[in-house]
Amino acid sequence: MNSKKTGAWVATYGMLIGLAFIFSYLEAIIPIPIPIPGVKLGLANLVTIVGLYTVGIRGTVAVSLVRIVLVGFTFGNASSMIYSLAGGTLSLIFMILARRFNWFSQVGVSILGGIGHNIGQLSIAALVVQTSGVFYYLPFLMAAGVVAGAVIGLLGGLVTERIRNFVKKL
Repeated sequence: MNSKKTGAWVATYGMLIGLAFIFSYLEAIIPIPIPIPGVKLGLANLVTIVGLYTVGIRGTVAVSLVRIVLVGFTFGNASSMIYSLAGGTLSLIFMILARRFNWFSQVGVSILGGIGHNIGQLSIAALVVQTSGVFYYLPFLMAAGVVAGAVIGLLGGLVTERIRNFVKKL
């Protein structure tokens, strides 16, 4: 790999990690008035969905992992990082499968990611408290995951299209 290509790669992934980190920070400091505790829009997932459609699976997995670890160390603790890793991992698996097999549009892929994230976090919670009772919360989180995933998917589609148009002009 030549140095020009390596520099572009480093700049692209650095920018994606930085954007995801900033979006996570904004979400941590600006509360969204949603009546369901723990529900967030998932702004950092905007970077994930755009990454899947622009830089590919490997790059998106790397960006997501680095973002989760950095945000965990900066704004959270070990347990919040474990919950985020579980949610992020299942979310990525759902989105990668849906993307790879072209099962859904970009919005559908994002919605599956939101749902996967909630299932992953509830699964860890069930292991921690050693009861499946936490899954009573799943319908509320599924509804929130669908709405948040749709919003992020719509935004991601717009951003992806603009990136593609920009790259075509180069």
